[in-house]
Amino acid sequence: MTSRAFPDGFLWGGATAANQIEGAYDQGGKGLSIQDVMPKGITTPRTELPTPDNLKLEGIDFYHRYAEDIALFAEMGFGVYRFSIAWSRIFPNGDELEPNEEGLAFYDRVLDELEKHGIEPLVTISHYETPLHLAETYDGWVSRDMITFFERYVRVLFDRYGSRVKYWLTFNEINSVIHAPFMSGGINTPREQLAKSDLYQAVHHELVASALATRISHELYPENKIGCMVISMPIYPLTPDPQDVLATMHADHMNLMFSDVHTRGYYPGYALRYFRENGIELDITDEDRELLTHTVDFVSFSYYVSICESADASKREGEGNIIGGVPNPTLEASEWGWQIDPVGLRIVMNQFWDRWQKPLFIVENGLGAKDELVEVDGELTVVDDYRISYLNDHLVQVREAIEDGVELWGYTTWGPIDLVSASTAQMSKRYGFIYVDRNDDGTGTLERYRKKSFHWYREVIATNGASLA
Repeated sequence: MTSRAFPDGFLWGGATAANQIEGAYDQGGKGLSIQDVMPKGITTPRTELPTPDNLKLEGIDFYHRYAEDIALFAEMGFGVYRFSIAWSRIFPNGDELEPNEEGLAFYDRVLDELEKHGIEPLVTISHYETPLHLAETYDGWVSRDMITFFERYVRVLFDRYGSRVKYWLTFNEINSVIHAPFMSGGINTPREQLAKSDLYQAVHHELVASALATRISHELYPENKIGCMVISMPIYPLTPDPQDVLATMHADHMNLMFSDVHTRGYYPGYALRYFRENGIELDITDEDRELLTHTVDFVSFSYYVSICESADASKREGEGNIIGGVPNPTLEASEWGWQIDPVGLRIVMNQFWDRWQKPLFIVENGLGAKDELVEVDGELTVVDDYRISYLNDHLVQVREAIEDGVELWGYTTWGPIDLVSASTAQMSKRYGFIYVDRNDDGTGTLERYRKKSFHWYREVIATNGASLA
């Protein structure tokens, strides 16, 4: 009957994505990814070629500064670091038969640094960075050929790093493909022209590929753990009107379906009804059905915001991550309009645990804000009390969920160091404990500075959460 809050061995750390930090988009044999033609994130159409205004081309130069950055993570006491491997560093076009050794060697060096500091790697296999060639030639995950290309990529990663990486994630925020087909699924067909059948066929191919990666991991390294990764977003009825409650249930199903398949091994009845009623006929083979039975070891998720839902479609005008919704009149919002709801994190943790009974891992949670570099006691820093307050309040609710009986393996903030925003491609939307001197116009020295939150998070980790207010 003793408290289970932040148990011994709890993994504290931070999370990043290759396309938002590495830079070096044309070095080391890397091919182009979809991110290299998304200079404004998801807010504007893609370009044909990389353009100089795309901050992701240089990122924060992690490709050359990884040792310095990992040393800063170690100084905070990280036990885990979540990062992604850029698919187009390993297979520049995505459909080659042999991998690019220079790309593989780079991640060997990253893992060497993590091992030197005793930091556990948590690797995302595909994080919004499909090789551009696969998008343009195959229309991304609309094509069944993508399963073959992904399997080849996965086998190379497991062969090379399987003995060094215990924790793996297949697709980042896989449920986002419904809302951002190009960024999430490499689908080159413009969203307004994309048929629902093609969109959900792409969803199916990704789910099958994820299950195939899970099976391969279990066969090659049964001691390793492989999970799915989804956007979590509690959805509240705007009113107690039963029609609003029903609309909320339907909206929730659109998110939950992905993890239902990952954890149960089959499509739930509500999804099959949706397919029927929307004329969606999927090509699902017997082999696909067998593969889907290979379920994940844990469920990981991002959490930034909650939304409301209403039967009145005219009220759906808010934004939350990449998924729209109805603004909650009881909550305040960040500078980017994302509503701040710490209690929602406890709610969604309980929902996920009760629904799937699979261990959970929070792999993204953080506050994007405009930071100001100032001098304090002779050193440049950021006095980001607003970030400390945001993270403290969310972690208090994480502690409450653990007390509720939820099994949680770890928590990685997004992102521990300032990086280029995925949704807006800005540097001014900062998340980090570490300030990176780079601006939206591309200027800056790329020097790193510890923010006030750096020292706060170090204390949280050192006390295993006991220092939380």
